[in-house]
Amino acid sequence: MQPLSLDNPQDFIRDHTEVLAPPLVPEIKLHLATETVDIWEQTEEALGEMGLPPPFWAFAWAGGQALARYCLDNPDIVKGKRVLDFAAGGAVSGIAAKLAGAETVIASELDPFAIEACRANAALNGVELAMELGDVVGRFDDWDVIIAGDVFYEDEPARHIGGWLEEHARRGTTVLIGDPGRSFLPSGRLNKLAEYTVPVTRDLEDREIRQAKVWSFKAT
Repeated sequence: MQPLSLDNPQDFIRDHTEVLAPPLVPEIKLHLATETVDIWEQTEEALGEMGLPPPFWAFAWAGGQALARYCLDNPDIVKGKRVLDFAAGGAVSGIAAKLAGAETVIASELDPFAIEACRANAALNGVELAMELGDVVGRFDDWDVIIAGDVFYEDEPARHIGGWLEEHARRGTTVLIGDPGRSFLPSGRLNKLAEYTVPVTRDLEDREIRQAKVWSFKAT
């Protein structure tokens, strides 16, 4: 296997994943890890750093799958729109938005390897995504729709991200959140739009099924 390097992220992605369809969105193919611990350890070894977070881009998380399913089943939400796939991971929901007819989709990520995974996954599905490496929280660009899956893991970042997304909603942006009940989801400020039963990886979720919901912010 190729070592992980900023010079060959596409090789690392290909060598450590398989092309699979997430269970809730069989229309989409992704480069996905089949061995959670293995790819985690390979990433730490290659980067020479222990205690790294999971390579989020290598898994189809429940919230992202729910958003993807919702976009495919409700294409008018994104058709002809400028869409931001925030904290895209492997871009399952961004790819779904593009397949559903979005004019443009920007996949934003802090992790350069996630950006490369988004690029590789877009190519698998014959769609074009724009890539944004860096922190977009706090920006108010001309996005029509923001889709955000599985972003409410930790208290302070959740409050920071949630406030930014809610302000976008106040300004008229359609904000869709995919989440299976993470601890810091601001559910009291949200309306449930849809709910899906999603098979997940026990290594990551400590269970085999999650009930993932798609949410929007309540009108204020």
